Amino acid sequence: MRYYLLAGEASGDLHGAHLIQALKAEDADAQFRCWGGDLMQQAGGKVVKHYRDLAFMGFLEVARNLPVILRNFRFCKTDLQEYRPDVLILIDYPGFNLRMARWAYQNGLRV
Repeated sequence: MRYYLLAGEASGDLHGAHLIQALKAEDADAQFRCWGGDLMQQAGGKVVKHYRDLAFMGFLEVARNLPVILRNFRFCKTDLQEYRPDVLILIDYPGFNLRMARWAYQNGLRV
């Protein structure tokens, strides 16, 4: 199976890494494309966006980085369409992930 994992913070990276390890134990041929960090990469995921580049806290920082956030949404949508995972797994990071869940569901992806 092809998995796409979205984690936007360090705790999500840890949970994602554990999930990758568990899924690989069940399916050695599983493929993982991730938004995460070093732990997910060490577990065998291909990290396309590191969580260090995604974390914005507070109203002013979010407002200042709105173009970056919108670019990340566009990149994620395009990447999902090109990769066509069997399932999209969302870990933590609700401000981004809930919006991506809605979009993915509307576009026929299994969430």
